[in-house]
Amino acid sequence: MIVTTATIVPIQPETATGVAKDLLDQVQKGLGLVPNMTKVMANSPALLKGYLALSAAVGSGSLPAAVRERLAISTAQLNGCEYCLSAHTYIGSNIAKVDAVELDAARRAESSDPHVAALLRLSNAIAENAGDVGDDAIGAARAAGVTDTEIGEVVANLALNILTNYFNVLANVENDWPVVGL
Repeated sequence: MIVTTATIVPIQPETATGVAKDLLDQVQKGLGLVPNMTKVMANSPALLKGYLALSAAVGSGSLPAAVRERLAISTAQLNGCEYCLSAHTYIGSNIAKVDAVELDAARRAESSDPHVAALLRLSNAIAENAGDVGDDAIGAARAAGVTDTEIGEVVANLALNILTNYFNVLANVENDWPVVGL
């Protein structure tokens, strides 16, 4: 087993000061806990503030939590982020109440719901092609009933998920969720 250490050391809420403390207090108040990812992000208050703002924005959109969690799982699998795969599998199961079969299918950008499957495939196509998806990908999504609003929200969710995936992989954030291996 290879043991790695964090690239960026987490800031503990009890020793945080200034803006970092305020942001970690906000996380605690909102979630009832402070995940390791946000402790590490607190080294850059601008990053943590941006993450929290984007997370709140996508959370207020039209895509339900069950869909957003599957989008996060699909992107985490694509980007090799075990932290996010673990976190969103836990949240998807325990908070969004998505069944285990659907959570596992999301890892492959699949769903038994054709509309959700279209959203997952579109998200992966956007990620894999840096946004340069052809008319076929958009046409397939539209044929499954995906709206312009949802297309925009897929991009917003993808931006949020790539942000956390890349950050967690780069910083080697210690996984504080029940581990789901890649």
